[in-house]
Amino acid sequence: MNTVETDHEGYLRRREDWSVELALELAEADGITLTDAHWEVLNFLQEYYDNYEIAPAIRILTKQIGKRYGQEKGNSKYLYELFPRGPAKQACRYAGLPKPTGCV
Repeated sequence: MNTVETDHEGYLRRREDWSVELALELAEADGITLTDAHWEVLNFLQEYYDNYEIAPAIRILTKQIGKRYGQEKGNSKYLYELFPRGPAKQACRYAGLPKPTGCV
């Protein structure tokens, strides 16, 4: 892997440094194998960021995932099963996005 610059929490400083390979490596380091369900969320987050220039907080993420993919996926329980360290924060890190607003 090429060296990429991150902040002190591991978020990319330059979005253009993101790659599928990087996402896979970040997830693997956390003990997670990315599945189609994970990619659904990661791709959604990238699209959301492209449209609004902001990474959504968990409440917005949950609501918007529910609108797009149905209520069985648009809930915190489902998202925490995919991203146990916090769906918004962990998924945004894998997606190469900045830390979501409102996340401490």
